[in-house]
Amino acid sequence: MNRQEAVDILETIKLLYPKYELTMEKGNILIRILEQMDYRLVMENLTNYVARSPFPPTIADIAAYPSEDNVNLEQMKIWREEASRVPDSMKKGFLEALTNLVRSYVVQVV
Repeated sequence: MNRQEAVDILETIKLLYPKYELTMEKGNILIRILEQMDYRLVMENLTNYVARSPFPPTIADIAAYPSEDNVNLEQMKIWREEASRVPDSMKKGFLEALTNLVRSYVVQVV
């Protein structure tokens, strides 16, 4: 989230919890922390929190970080797409070769 969105979160907390004390120094610290989070998710967490608690939230109560891209999942999608273009006859040949390799290895070990 950007700085203005972080300020919006803190102003919302102050509006909903009038006794919430927010100094300029505390606000600056909290803004730096909030800027690393996802605005929409934090606001959703704040809404849910307000519905169940009469006390002001801590940042940990409403924290929501943006999801990180799963590099492994993306790589698996690429591999699946590539595999879908391989002819079935080639897949069958590979499976037979792999089966024979495993059988020869098992025979050698036993």
